[in-house]
Amino acid sequence: MDILIRKAKQSDYEALLPLFRQVHEFHVSVRPDLYKENSTPVKQGFFDGQLVDGKHHIFVATISNDIVGVVVTKEEEVDENTFVKARKILFIKSLCVGEIHRKKGIGKKLIQYVFDFGRSLKLDGIELGVSEENTSAIEFYRSIGMATKSRKMEIILN
Repeated sequence: MDILIRKAKQSDYEALLPLFRQVHEFHVSVRPDLYKENSTPVKQGFFDGQLVDGKHHIFVATISNDIVGVVVTKEEEVDENTFVKARKILFIKSLCVGEIHRKKGIGKKLIQYVFDFGRSLKLDGIELGVSEENTSAIEFYRSIGMATKSRKMEIILN
């Protein structure tokens, strides 16, 4: 099984929709107070805009030309001030491997590609957010060497 990683292109949109839905449906299921049900969580125009804005980088994993995974990233800069040092990071906005293709090394290959891409851009680090309820994702990220940087906490008032 040859897993190939490449940049996404506009013609990938329809093949990527089921993966975008998987991610969105998980978020809706664990936090229906925050996320709305939506069969098209990523509109074509939004996707196309990400492909050309220069800061987003979307990579797909393919097996025999079939898209089986996707990672959406965005370059971000933290400006130096009296409190923090300047930093340039690659933020992973979304990572998904199709359910029937999980546990085959596809996610690791996508993430390693992103790590290498970040190094090629001479960035300071790679970061992401992950839901506390997504224990399998947390375990996966730890297994590839990522560590918890901070934690957001909340109290719901109504």
